[in-house]
Amino acid sequence: MTASVAEEPHPYVGGQAPVAAYRKWGRESWVRRAPLLPALVFLIIVTQLPFVATLIMSFINWSAQPDAPGKSFAGLDNFKTVFQTAAYRQAVLTTIEMTVTVVVVSAVLALGIALLLDRAFIGRGVVRTMMIAPFLIVPIAAAVFWGNGILQTGFGLVDGLLGELGVHDAQNISFLTSHPKLSIEIALIWQWTPFMMLILLAGLQSRDPEVMEAAQIDGASTWQTFRHMTMPHIRRYLELSIVLGTIFIIQNFDFVLGMTGGLNSTNIPYSVYEVFYSAKDYGVASALGVLVVIGSIIVATFGLRVVSSLLTEEN
Repeated sequence: MTASVAEEPHPYVGGQAPVAAYRKWGRESWVRRAPLLPALVFLIIVTQLPFVATLIMSFINWSAQPDAPGKSFAGLDNFKTVFQTAAYRQAVLTTIEMTVTVVVVSAVLALGIALLLDRAFIGRGVVRTMMIAPFLIVPIAAAVFWGNGILQTGFGLVDGLLGELGVHDAQNISFLTSHPKLSIEIALIWQWTPFMMLILLAGLQSRDPEVMEAAQIDGASTWQTFRHMTMPHIRRYLELSIVLGTIFIIQNFDFVLGMTGGLNSTNIPYSVYEVFYSAKDYGVASALGVLVVIGSIIVATFGLRVVSSLLTEEN
């Protein structure tokens, strides 16, 4: 087997190389990497430095309240406060509940829609564009749209439809106050299902059409084809969509702020907002933020492994 493109050998291959050869190899390596340095520096400044500052603040007693003492080293006290305070524990549970509900329902709906859009029919391109549209809306705009235009008591779209259907006291139904978490979950499912659907649709369209045709010729039913061929093929795509969706929904803040203002639906990101800007307890707010980042990193690490295995299988 002959190599069409020879890789540049390391100067130490085959014995100790002269200093000049090593310096030349180093210069050429830096020349190749130099175009990436501005992006790397920008990424470090935008993401890593703020996180380091937040991590440092999480170990400091720092409150801007008038009667608060001065800044001092707190150790793990801020993290203990997070886990010992009932409101913060409830925020953690709310975050988990919302994330699991939205991800599971969105994944099931996305799989069904992707299977339908994978079939050929008249107007498929228009339908695909319409299905993708919710994901393209800015989250805070989507939250205001759902809170004021659809679920708002008195003049929302849902109240109007229920009134037309003859439901008594439809004008007095308050979805955002009676069922705040459910309202937010419905809105999140509406926006994030198209994202998962795109990933699954890409997986479905990467199937070998000859293999699928051979299965039909051999007499395999639709359910057998789906169970033994389609699902094993798109399993990695399904895992990828679930992981990415989880990362985004864990950090959900816009819908809680725009729809309920945190009423019986406070999650961890909204707790950070309240503690930082309302209570002005910067140390506890930073500890909450660090916990969000740690949770996102854990999920992201699993996601990178899924992506790596997916690319390995494709190769």
